[in-house]
Amino acid sequence: MTEIAKNTQEWVEGVIKKADDKMNKVAKRLDGTMPFISIHGSYDDRSQNAVHAWTNGFIGGIFWMMYVLTDKKQYREMAERNELQLDGAFRAYEKLDHDVGFMWIPTSGIRYKLFGEYESKIRMLRAADILAGRFNLKGEFIRAWNQNGSFKPDGIYSIIDSMMNISLLYWASEEIGDPRYKFIAETHANTTIKEHIREDGSVIHIAAHDKETAELITTIAGQGYSRDSAWSRGQAWAIYGFIISYIHTKNEKYLNIAKITANYFILSIQDDFLPRCDFRSPEEPVYYDASAGAIAACGLLELAKYCDEFDGIKYKKVAIKMLHALEENFCDWTDAEDAILTHSSRKYADGPDLMKGHNVPLIWGDYFFLEAIAKLKDEAFMIW
Repeated sequence: MTEIAKNTQEWVEGVIKKADDKMNKVAKRLDGTMPFISIHGSYDDRSQNAVHAWTNGFIGGIFWMMYVLTDKKQYREMAERNELQLDGAFRAYEKLDHDVGFMWIPTSGIRYKLFGEYESKIRMLRAADILAGRFNLKGEFIRAWNQNGSFKPDGIYSIIDSMMNISLLYWASEEIGDPRYKFIAETHANTTIKEHIREDGSVIHIAAHDKETAELITTIAGQGYSRDSAWSRGQAWAIYGFIISYIHTKNEKYLNIAKITANYFILSIQDDFLPRCDFRSPEEPVYYDASAGAIAACGLLELAKYCDEFDGIKYKKVAIKMLHALEENFCDWTDAEDAILTHSSRKYADGPDLMKGHNVPLIWGDYFFLEAIAKLKDEAFMIW
């Protein structure tokens, strides 16, 4: 083991201990809740009025990460309770959309992978059917959201985030031997390359399509600064999403897209390795998105496994530097704050309202930070 690798493992073990010390207390407050954002130290709870929210699987995923990292039974029990709570989302069927992968992969997916639980497998397959049913045959993409006209122009939309959700479809094909799911996933990935990835490797958040013909109308800023900018979390979804597609298909095209989006991310982060909310936004005010750093780190650690030695070392080093920077600057290890990772931003255009806001703790930031730590502890760890 090299000195760098030894130091990284020592750091990882230290982070795991701090996370366990914190979650031993905080997890009891979060057990049975479905959080989105932490305000003044306390995560909210969306388990009653928004059981269908895309973020509701991340608390279960956090408990599973803690179980993987510590082997403590209490975290497994909390994760399993969250999975049962999510059944309420199936009963709110008409409200589910493209984000079912985010909901069930970190919950049922992990449980099935670890223990072969049959009911977890069935939940994953139900979610895969919902996602496959959103495939637009004319436009060859998975439709985001259920309502028309959420943005201007009025239309139906595809978004970069769905590159993560299609992991559910690859899994379903492999699990039951049905190639239709994989076909939909690959077709969506191919359309995403055409409509969401610029030549320089930067990423477009939203593509708007005609409701009837599904033809591309325009692109939309979405959660970024402008339609021509580069929303950092979207960039991270692309890195991780395309390397996931490569892992499941071994199509070199997806590996190359993962590389160019990763290279753009790396060239865009500043010397402090703390991603801003948008890489092409004004210098002031400073809006961070720590969650983008955690997601990108997960993607870079996977990407490093499938590159030549030079690129592999580069991507892994950047991931580790970014995680160190996040931990040093934006992790709160006290039990006075429910969240672990602070300083994320839901979207650039959000106002000062804390329930939307910038530089705040968001539940998926905690999840992906812990997933990245799990990858550093065990290089083979992968759930997507």
